[in-house]
Amino acid sequence: MKKILVVEDDKFLRELISQKLAKEGYDVAEAVDGEKGIESVRSENPDLVLLDLILPGIDGFEVLAKMKADPKLAEVPVIILSNLGQKDDIEKGLEMGANDYLIKAHFTPGEIIEKIEAVLK
Repeated sequence: MKKILVVEDDKFLRELISQKLAKEGYDVAEAVDGEKGIESVRSENPDLVLLDLILPGIDGFEVLAKMKADPKLAEVPVIILSNLGQKDDIEKGLEMGANDYLIKAHFTPGEIIEKIEAVLK
């Protein structure tokens, strides 16, 4: 069973996505901020991280930078899920090593699952 770590501070959205992932047969771990996100990547050993950018404490870009700088974590795929829809933010996220960048308002939970499945294949 593949494990997905959802790093998202919005409780409603986090629970919505987590429930949808669990229904699809994924093992789900959750983190509510950047620090917990990094700790959870290390402790949970996820197959993929779904990462919000605007987080309390360290932001998603910093979480991504720390992951990519750590040889043990660098290979874990990351899909950014954010309200930041500026071209600069998207390019920065992808240049930093994210596998995909989804703007929250443009994707339903079902479509997010499809993107996760595409990255994990």
